[in-house]
Formats: sequence, structure tokens, C-alpha cells
Amino acid sequence: MPEACFRAENLTKRYPAPGGELVVFSGLHFEVAPGERLALVGPSGAGKSTLLHLLGGLDRPSAGTIYFGSQNLFALSEAELARFRNESIGFVWQIPSLLVEFTALENVMMPLLVRGLRPAQAAEAARGCLEEVGLADRASHRAGELSGGEQQRVVLARALVGRPRALLADEPTGNLDYRTAERIMDLLDGLHRRHRLTSVYVTHNLSFARRCDRILKLERGVLVPWQPPPREGTVGRDEGF
Repeated sequence: MPEACFRAENLTKRYPAPGGELVVFSGLHFEVAPGERLALVGPSGAGKSTLLHLLGGLDRPSAGTIYFGSQNLFALSEAELARFRNESIGFVWQIPSLLVEFTALENVMMPLLVRGLRPAQAAEAARGCLEEVGLADRASHRAGELSGGEQQRVVLARALVGRPRALLADEPTGNLDYRTAERIMDLLDGLHRRHRLTSVYVTHNLSFARRCDRILKLERGVLVPWQPPPREGTVGRDEGF
């Protein structure tokens, strides 16, 4: 059996709060297989985004750890974690978080420039990724000149330009209309296959979750397998979660 891409052991996250410690979740154990598409669902405030941040090394747990392959992420220094994120993980957020003063091409180049690539190399790779997401003709446009769907496609290109092994997406269709969201979901499906990614998506979109290989529901600190209801009468965002 191949080694898990992500493996969480006894994962716990707590925050100090005025009324006492707030426990988001405690003692979680789960794995994400190489090449798997996993949807994380559950009510707002359940801790799904917190869990995604931990998987990506953006935050540290209160207890437990996460392995990426055989690497214990939280045995790494902050500098080593930053390098891990740059080289191994692609991030997609609900709000595109593009640098508005830069062009689409420059935004996509950023992870490679941070890595130390020469601008010419970074630009060549970024153009290829923009072409892959259907935005080759928008490379010179600034972020504010792009539609919401186009901005999210730039974010996808930026997430993949460094050839990561895993893609972590937090509500990637949450701010989009139905038709645009469907196009982004189709694009994510294709990118996952072509780049041989392991993908973890936080979503409230039942249609999106159905496309994944597996669905886990986080609620009241417990993470359990979840089966969507029959398709009849279950169109629409948030239903079933």
C-alpha cells in the first residue's frame, strides 16, 4: 500500500477564549491517499479552514502532528515550513487575494520568484499555467481588470506554477455564481488529473463535494465519513451540510 500523502495523528487545536479554552477539535486521526480528492464539509465554524491550514503548514496544532509522506511537518523550523509550502503545496482561497497592482502574469510568477528562479524562467512557467487555465490572452491585465471567475483562474495558475504535489482549496467556488462555479469545478477536475495532484477541498457546495473520491464531515470536533443524499431534490449550495 502506498504511503499516505497526508497523515494526521492525534490532531488537536485549541484557542484561548475569555470564557475558557476553546477546543476546535481534539484527537483527530485520518489519512489522505496519494492522488485522492477529498472534500471536507460541515457547518460554518466547525474548524474546516483551521484543519486545512494545519495540513498546509500555515498553522501549528496544539497537540498531535501531520505527516506529509514521511516528513513530520511540525518538526520543521518556520523557514523549513515556508520552503515546504512553496515547493509542495498549492493554495486556493475563496477570496482570490491577488496583488492588485500586478498583472495576472506577475501574480502567477510570484511563488517562483520567491523560490529564487530568474524572472525569465518564472515568466515562461507562468505563461504556460495561464494558458492551461484559459487566460493566455489576459496575462498583461491587472487583477482589478479581471472578472471574479478570471481572478480565480489566475489563483489556480499561481497555485500550480511551482508544480506542487498537493492542492488545498478553501471554498474555491464560494464567491462565484452557479455557472462560473461549475466552470471552476471542471477546471479543478482537469488540473487534478493532469498534474497528478492530491487535493483537499473545503466546501459547502454539495455538487462540488460529490465530484470527490471521499467526503469527510467535521462537526462538533468530530471528523466522520459522510455520504451525500440521493441526487433527487439535492441541488443547491449548503444542502445536507
